[in-house]
Amino acid sequence: MTVTARPAAPLFGTQVIGQTEKALNAILERQLAGTGLTEPQWVALTLTVVGGGELDRPQLTGRVAGVLKIGEARAAEILGELAAAGLLHVPDEGAATATGDGQALWSRVRATIGEITQQLWGDLPQDELATAGRVLNTVLTRANTLLSAA
Repeated sequence: MTVTARPAAPLFGTQVIGQTEKALNAILERQLAGTGLTEPQWVALTLTVVGGGELDRPQLTGRVAGVLKIGEARAAEILGELAAAGLLHVPDEGAATATGDGQALWSRVRATIGEITQQLWGDLPQDELATAGRVLNTVLTRANTLLSAA
């Protein structure tokens, strides 16, 4: 009988970060299937919900653009798509909020994502999670600096 050796797990670096990002996006896409939401729309809905009704149109547009690394015009389009779908209320003046339907959809998908998140890293030691968080935040900060300089 021939035993095939498993390839070694990649060391920390762009390969493992990229593979992890692709796997997590695939999981998110499965959760969004049938909702009518794209990943950018999910991000915008999430930013609106967690913003707690404290962000006005320009603030929310800027936050969506910053998180998604897109222009503000595209971010405004995404918010408009969500408003047209009846999931957001984004007035010219005042705070942007999720509608009842938007909040219900976000809560349903978020609950499932929470269960998956628990399966993925809920049993990892807190000190390892803290270290991973520090490393990834350092890389994120550096990447954002590079992007803003371009």
